[in-house]
Amino acid sequence: MFALRFISGTLHRLFRIATGQTGLDFLEHGADFEAAISATGFGRFHFCLLAITGLIYADTAIGITIVSFVLPAATCDFKMTSADKGWLTAAPMLGMVIGSYFWGCLADTKGRKVVLVSTLLLDGFVGILSSFVQMLPIFMACRFINGFAVAGAMGICFPYLGEFQATKYREKILCWMEMFWTLGVILLPLFAWAIIPIQGIRMEASGFSYDSWNWFVAACAVPSLLLGFWLMTFPESPKFMMECGDYDDALACLKTVYKQNTGDDPDNYPIKSLKEKQRTISVASQSSQKSVRSLSMRKPKDLKRLFSEIWTQTKALCRPPYLKYTILTCLIQFGLTTSYYTLMIWFPELFNRYEEFEHRFPNTSASVCQVAGVVVNDDSSDPFDCEKIIDQNVYMHTLIVGLACIPTSLWLPLCVHKLGAKFFLIFSLSCAGAVTVGLLFIENSTQNLVLSCIFEALTSLAISLVFCVLVDLFPTNLRVMAAALSLTAGRGGGLMGNLSFGYLIDINCVVPIVAFAAFLFIAAALCFLLPKTGQEALD
Repeated sequence: MFALRFISGTLHRLFRIATGQTGLDFLEHGADFEAAISATGFGRFHFCLLAITGLIYADTAIGITIVSFVLPAATCDFKMTSADKGWLTAAPMLGMVIGSYFWGCLADTKGRKVVLVSTLLLDGFVGILSSFVQMLPIFMACRFINGFAVAGAMGICFPYLGEFQATKYREKILCWMEMFWTLGVILLPLFAWAIIPIQGIRMEASGFSYDSWNWFVAACAVPSLLLGFWLMTFPESPKFMMECGDYDDALACLKTVYKQNTGDDPDNYPIKSLKEKQRTISVASQSSQKSVRSLSMRKPKDLKRLFSEIWTQTKALCRPPYLKYTILTCLIQFGLTTSYYTLMIWFPELFNRYEEFEHRFPNTSASVCQVAGVVVNDDSSDPFDCEKIIDQNVYMHTLIVGLACIPTSLWLPLCVHKLGAKFFLIFSLSCAGAVTVGLLFIENSTQNLVLSCIFEALTSLAISLVFCVLVDLFPTNLRVMAAALSLTAGRGGGLMGNLSFGYLIDINCVVPIVAFAAFLFIAAALCFLLPKTGQEALD
């Protein structure tokens, strides 16, 4: 075997010398990933990849915040109290808490693409199914599964996109993902505005009803299915394949990227071999000749090796040199996500309550907490809002909140190289904390709208930046798992935040608002401990 490899290698070198194909990859017995991905150029493939990963990210924005419009629209059908609404908003968060680490483990062992496709299809099918559900507990269970799936898509799309980028493009390309999140935040109220107010499409038959909000839930699930099928046409991450020792597959992938970018014959791709390195995905790979990607989850022996690999990688995240960054990113995500997902999911409900308050008490000033108390404590013959139609201003205000994110979404990728991701994180979190405190002092719906716009623009910016930083902080074999752990911490905070806000909004909403502001300030302070990122090639 050794003799055959020697003869083959010698003939290959002679051929390259004769044809003038000498280069660094030949002299160093193969090119490293940075040289290989740079040689593919930057063009059509990368724009298509940014489009699909960006749309996946936009789809996760829709999937996470869809409940915000279901709350006021489905109150009558499900006979929901404020506490029930808190549990409904918490259900997808609980799914994210569990799903983040599960999908992260699979993505760092079985591959990015296969897990992304699985999460998108699961989210789409269950989303459509949930639109037919007639009982609140079952609907909550479906939203739990949606959250379980969305967590995987959200945690993987950034590493998947980043692992196709050369160092000089990576940070800026990842920052453009923020614009797609903004797109999702804009599309959601447009979908809701176009579908939920429609009269006369309610279907009822022997205990079954299907109203406009059900159509809205089904419509929001369709993009996940379409994106899942489209993603099947894209390759697996070449960086991940190299990490698994599948150099031939990685080289074939790079040739495909080269062809799409340049239009040239893939055989003209200047890199002819890839430099082998010690595998960091090692337990399964070193104990057998089988790549970790090829391990079957149906075979007990392969499954045991897969779990061994996952356990080894999890321990690596909890030891130096990565322990510090694991703790930091988890704490930052907790503070940021607890505040963001709770307030963003409840903003349409707060808009709705302000509209109702100002309709009942024209020209009367009141804070958010005063409005919540008056609206809920008002004696009414219609406790579940069965006769009420959501005011059009609720959709308009939520749309304006999304549109307000456009300036910051453009500012980030255009200036990230000059100012750095760390600066943007500290700035956005600090200002978001100050805006949260400001919610206690507003006196009308206009002030509520202005602060909501600023809050959304700043916190959504911070969420995307945390993912950008994670791509640089951790190596390929730990990257998605690290993102998953931070997502788990963040969604755990979002779960607690939504449950507490659902109970406290009608009793004493000052407490959660002050707590959310404190979380954001603490997260901003922790960002000072992060290193500067975006300057080095991926490990």
